[in-house]
Amino acid sequence: MSEVARLRRLIELECEALQHLRTGFAVTSSHEIINHRYDGIATAQQQLAAIVGEQEATRMAVEIYMRVME
Repeated sequence: MSEVARLRRLIELECEALQHLRTGFAVTSSHEIINHRYDGIATAQQQLAAIVGEQEATRMAVEIYMRVME
């Protein structure tokens, strides 16, 4: 698996975790847990930006986020 694919998957997993926090049994999740997930997305996006550039990394992260959070 390429580094880009690995980072995209990491962003997807963090988004899926956020989706579960939003709709699952943990509807009353703490802000600390939610912030931790967003921090994970930001970290992966920054690493992705070092490979594909800031604009493309942002586009990828937003596309993944929107797809998962539908």
